[in-house]
Amino acid sequence: MAAHKILVIDDSRVIRNMVRDMLPPANFEVLEAADGIKGLEMIHQEKPWMIMLDFLLPRMSGFEVYETLQQSPELSRIPLVLMSGRKEEVTSKISEPFEDKYLVFVEKPFEQKELITAIKRAMVLAQKRPHISTISVASTVGSAEHTDEGLGKRVEVLEAKCKLLEQQIASQNKQFQQLVDFIKKKLK
Repeated sequence: MAAHKILVIDDSRVIRNMVRDMLPPANFEVLEAADGIKGLEMIHQEKPWMIMLDFLLPRMSGFEVYETLQQSPELSRIPLVLMSGRKEEVTSKISEPFEDKYLVFVEKPFEQKELITAIKRAMVLAQKRPHISTISVASTVGSAEHTDEGLGKRVEVLEAKCKLLEQQIASQNKQFQQLVDFIKKKLK
């Protein structure tokens, strides 16, 4: 069986090498990116099986990469392990429980057992994530799927889209408030 591609996006070569050394090479192919922009490029090129994302990155932060992934129905289904040595930085932008956002948080430095547990948990969460269809409800009008089951599926898709939009709005409101607070501090 071919190795699963895990993309490690971290500006620390030590962390990237540590992850590579902790995973069995027969089962995993570890790809690396040292910043958020390169990480997004590799996600689009390589279509990794899983992403391990550092929260504090140069050029494009891990939070910005996370937000970009959440805006794509396809990319948001890739299992995600978010890494940081400062959990408070993460929780200031992404509220807990992280499982509600279908990601796993692991605090650096971590041991092999913690890494394996995080990978397994991320796989479970990714499978539980509701599939958001890109087909609009209007396009199904007139189709044979006007049964209760078809309607129920469309309602589930819309509810999942609403939840995703609510999360994005909450995130943007939080960022806006942080910006306002920063400006107020600078004006004092």
